[in-house]
Amino acid sequence: MRNYRDLLAWQVSFELARLVYELTESFPKHELFGLSAQMRRAAVSIPSNLAEGAGRGGKKDFAHFVTMGRASLNELETQLLLAQALGYCELTDAMQQHIERLFALLNGLRNSLNAQRSTQNEHG
Repeated sequence: MRNYRDLLAWQVSFELARLVYELTESFPKHELFGLSAQMRRAAVSIPSNLAEGAGRGGKKDFAHFVTMGRASLNELETQLLLAQALGYCELTDAMQQHIERLFALLNGLRNSLNAQRSTQNEHG
């Protein structure tokens, strides 16, 4: 797949990364190289993994990078919960819905890639 930007999962993850950058702008300055930086890295990792996976040749590699993106989403969600517990932000319903939607999209994409691989193996 050449144009990863056409993937809905990439679009949603890119928007989530943008939202995380906006959210962490208001974090305390002492978190600049701590939780804020961790959250930004995890958020950017999701669309980056999708782009890299789409640029690889095979569906197996792509599925692996989708799985890595899903792991980064879990990491980000944990960090958001910690930031909320520390009083740095409020995890809004919109942000939680974004996370849940993205998790479903990543699962669907991974399942689709794995199913395509299975079909190819049966016919190849």
